[in-house]
Amino acid sequence: MTSFNRRSLLAGMAAASAMALAGTRTSRAQDTPGVTATEIKIGSTTSLSGPASGMGTIAKCSDAYFRMMNDQGGIAGRKINFIYYDDAFNPAKTVEQTRRLIESDNVAFLFSMLGTAPNSAVVKYINLNKVPHLLLTVNGDKWGDYQTYPWTMGFPPSSRSEAQIFAKYALSQKPGAKFALLYQNDDLGKDFVNGLRDVLGDRYETLVKAVSYEFTDPTIDSQIVTLRASNADVLISGVTAKFAAQAIRKVYELDWKPMHFVTSGAASASSTIIPVGPERAQGLITSVYLKDPSDPAWTDDAGMKNYLKFMAKYFSDGNPKEFLNVYAYTVTSVLRRLLEQCNGNFARESIMREANNLRNVEVPTLLPGVRVNTSPTNHRPLQQMQLQRWEGQGYIRFGNIIEGASL
Repeated sequence: MTSFNRRSLLAGMAAASAMALAGTRTSRAQDTPGVTATEIKIGSTTSLSGPASGMGTIAKCSDAYFRMMNDQGGIAGRKINFIYYDDAFNPAKTVEQTRRLIESDNVAFLFSMLGTAPNSAVVKYINLNKVPHLLLTVNGDKWGDYQTYPWTMGFPPSSRSEAQIFAKYALSQKPGAKFALLYQNDDLGKDFVNGLRDVLGDRYETLVKAVSYEFTDPTIDSQIVTLRASNADVLISGVTAKFAAQAIRKVYELDWKPMHFVTSGAASASSTIIPVGPERAQGLITSVYLKDPSDPAWTDDAGMKNYLKFMAKYFSDGNPKEFLNVYAYTVTSVLRRLLEQCNGNFARESIMREANNLRNVEVPTLLPGVRVNTSPTNHRPLQQMQLQRWEGQGYIRFGNIIEGASL
């Protein structure tokens, strides 16, 4: 072989090697969208305006938590770039902003997106593109459907399980009780209908007076008046925070004294009960899975102390006693654990694999005994709750930790 031919062969081999390496690098870049040697992009949509704007504090608090993580070195040497957009709780805007996050911002995955209706508008698109859609701020039972939506996972306990727990407790106190149900006309509210049906079975039609409302309705006063006329012993409000406050106020004005249950996401002491007036909420029952920073029981708790230090340093504009901020701190702590389990491999498949592999995760702001667990066939990370009742100026927990999955 001539030296020219040898040189040509070597040059060709080098070119082929370079092309193969370039192909590998391209493949790796495609496998890890939103990830560089120094950064991980995470996306979310939330409600910074509109009727659910109070819920926007969750994304703001998570953003503060990511800043704390970055100050501590980030994850595997990478800083978190958290990009979140306002959708005003409007599903059409959620579609627009989600496409922006995936197609323009090229985020690695989506985290803690707010609301059942907004997430419902994009879940098929997200799963079609195989983007992890994780630890959503939703209460719908549908978000545990790992077969239909394998790339999607909620975080809070299911509203259906919560409704079952409410109904079972009510019947334990008043066998044969008649129920009034106020529910939002969407997947969230319908979970309360289904939860009551699970418990009451064939008796549902005779024992339950159910009235719905639309999220865009200005008030639910007329619905409460209708339910009051049923003379029910138990009122279950499967509502969001704005309507929970209205329901509490109207029930009080009507001098109606049912055993009143409100879903945990709408029963915050600081954003619902205090503004409406603690005297109007006496006896109100809800469920809880987080420690309440306004509860004196946690004054000397190490986890609560760390949370309060975090709030003072990184989110001083936020209300440390707001349930939604404790929630944000907790869910972002779980995400941190998930990312640590990735061991530096932040391909979307790896992120989803670890999302399906959370085992007995303890977070210091969860109630003692409450653990986060997932698997490829379990997309319901939290299934444990405890009941609490508003008495005087605060909530008093009672009973044992209840396992929703056992219902």
